Amino acid sequence: MAKTIRLDIVTPDKVAYSEDVNMVIARATNGDLGILPGHAPLIAGLDIWPLRVITDEGEIEIVLCSGFIEVRPEKVTILAACAELPETIDIARAEAARERAESRLKAADDSIDVTRAEAALRRAIVRLRVAENSKRF
Repeated sequence: MAKTIRLDIVTPDKVAYSEDVNMVIARATNGDLGILPGHAPLIAGLDIWPLRVITDEGEIEIVLCSGFIEVRPEKVTILAACAELPETIDIARAEAARERAESRLKAADDSIDVTRAEAALRRAIVRLRVAENSKRF
């Protein structure tokens, strides 16, 4: 069995990440997935959550804003609405987005799309969490 598996993360704008990794831990819509080289094929929807990537150099988290994961024994492909590496996160922008989403949810009148505001809040919280966690490594 191979020691690494190829991970490609693709967004509508770019290839956000493409490396050989030791393990991928993803939050699917129905639970967490731990993916090692040689994993059985699968396709799943992804939640708004940090993707954990284990390499020989350590662990990194990558923000995913939902999408799909396709796993094959030698390759993991993620198609995501957005993907952000910790060093690309604009903390001030994420904080402003969190505050905007919270104020929309507090207003909770009929003109507010609650589902959209909740998703925006989750994305902002995940960005802030990944940015904060990256400072510890």
